[in-house]
Amino acid sequence: MTGKAGDRIVVESERVGQATREGEILEVIEASYGTRYRVRWDDGHESTVRPAAGSARIVSAPKTRRRG
Repeated sequence: MTGKAGDRIVVESERVGQATREGEILEVIEASYGTRYRVRWDDGHESTVRPAAGSARIVSAPKTRRRG
């Protein structure tokens, strides 16, 4: 799973009855121990996350068409 700035991230809850979290990826932070994402969540908060395998999915940002 790789994302880029502008993509959306959807993180599944680890607890029954708790809603999934969705937000916009603001920054991709590469490190020797893995990739982290700085995210602005839909509730307005920002945080840095390093999702575990299978706990999140990336939704690509829609491509914009160039006017020419």
